[in-house]
Amino acid sequence: MSLPRIAIVGRPNVGKSSLLNMLAKAKVSIVDPTPGVTRDRVSHVIDLEGPLKTEPHKLVEIVDTGGYGVYTAEGARFDDAGADLQTLTADIEGQIGAAVATADLILFVVDAQAGITTLDETIAKMLRERRLVKDAEGKQRELPVQMVANKVDANNWEPHGLEASALGFGEPWLVSALNNYMRREFKEKLFHALPEPDPMGEDEPEMKIALVGRRNAGKSSFVNALAGENRVIVSEIAGTTRDAVDVRFEMDGRTMVAIDTAGVRKRSKFADAVEQFANMRMAQSVVRADVVLLLIDATEKISAIDKRLGAQIAESYKPCVIVVSKWDLAEGKKNRKGEPLSPDDYQEYIEKELPGLDTAPIIFTSSKEKIGIEQVIEVAFELFDQSRQRISTGKINKTLKEILAVRGPSSRLGTQAKILYATQVAVAPPTFVVVVNKPELFKGDYERYLRNRLRETTPFTEVPVRLFFRERKRADIEDLLSGRHKRKQEARRREAGEAGPGGGKFSVDGIDDELIRQIMAEDDED
Repeated sequence: MSLPRIAIVGRPNVGKSSLLNMLAKAKVSIVDPTPGVTRDRVSHVIDLEGPLKTEPHKLVEIVDTGGYGVYTAEGARFDDAGADLQTLTADIEGQIGAAVATADLILFVVDAQAGITTLDETIAKMLRERRLVKDAEGKQRELPVQMVANKVDANNWEPHGLEASALGFGEPWLVSALNNYMRREFKEKLFHALPEPDPMGEDEPEMKIALVGRRNAGKSSFVNALAGENRVIVSEIAGTTRDAVDVRFEMDGRTMVAIDTAGVRKRSKFADAVEQFANMRMAQSVVRADVVLLLIDATEKISAIDKRLGAQIAESYKPCVIVVSKWDLAEGKKNRKGEPLSPDDYQEYIEKELPGLDTAPIIFTSSKEKIGIEQVIEVAFELFDQSRQRISTGKINKTLKEILAVRGPSSRLGTQAKILYATQVAVAPPTFVVVVNKPELFKGDYERYLRNRLRETTPFTEVPVRLFFRERKRADIEDLLSGRHKRKQEARRREAGEAGPGGGKFSVDGIDDELIRQIMAEDDED
């Protein structure tokens, strides 16, 4: 059973995105008075609480849609490059239609302060004419439409909000999404309007993948190829995607979410605050993703923007797949030697231009020809699984000892570098704390060398590894002890009548080597 779905529809600037953000308790959708900010279907899964604490929560997917008639009803028809945004009207309205057809509840939002407009009446007429739609099984069902009068900022606006009942969908729910007036009543009504939760629950997505790249790199086409439908708008107009759009889909029995983000360009060329917000959403999407897909347009040279994105991904320590898009348009072109361009040529070019992503797999794709799409997801899952691997403390210490024996860090002062103890403290990314005698000896070139050798000798062959070097101190040794080991050591101290830390009888410097050997032995037994 899929999650109940709510579609929010209405004309531009009635507060649809603000309503989604209020319900999600987060800034999911960009809010700006500029018409046409939302273009795609922006969806978000929320945990809706009942009015009583004893009632089970309801998971529901809420879909924010673009404003109907945005580029014909109001200004801002042309973007900063002079492109006619009215050409997007059919695509935006198509996305609205798709959201309505698959919704379990439609929230038709109007602006209580502006009153009922001609465009509101047009939307109401369309919804009445489409009261019957076909579901996934081809059966007809009635569209459940609920009027919502937004921007009811105080009780003096309530009579104005109730005027929306004239549109023929019953008494409207009153709310102010921005200042939370009547928020509790609104959420209670919404809770009771939804079906009871499925006792089996909805599977959480196993993996989130964020698609990033410069403008017109083919991100939206890639998402649509994955979803098998026109889930997001694809247009030759650069910057069509504004929000970070989550698209949930399933492949080979594994559930995932693809996050389509806004295309990036130089900050100096940002047209408005909306583009700045879109760029921030892109950065946030990288943070919340498990794997990042960096799309490189094969028909264009790798630019400073591509390099900046590559550096951002590397700094985030996220597993990355470099997806070469539009390969069908580039394959066969001439390389520098005048020979047909091959994947090997382009791979060498990418490795030279994006050195910070030297371990990232490179896959050549064509969304139009459906080439390489499934392979990208397969590789993404491999990286996802890699980044969650753990290796025992004994194994990592043995591995580091062997690496150090082959080549240790050099020191002008002749100080011998020693690795005293290492342990994996986290996954995604694999993170290791390495206790050494002189941390400064391990920084820089040797740290890069150590990471490369770890990739060759551990399961982390294609994912970033994070290393923290610490000098041996009493606090560090205690921090490295897991709860189990720490409790065992405390029990041993109590049995021996020792005072423990701060009591004068227990010296970390005196027993840390023994303790480390015990922990390593226990980990090897596990």
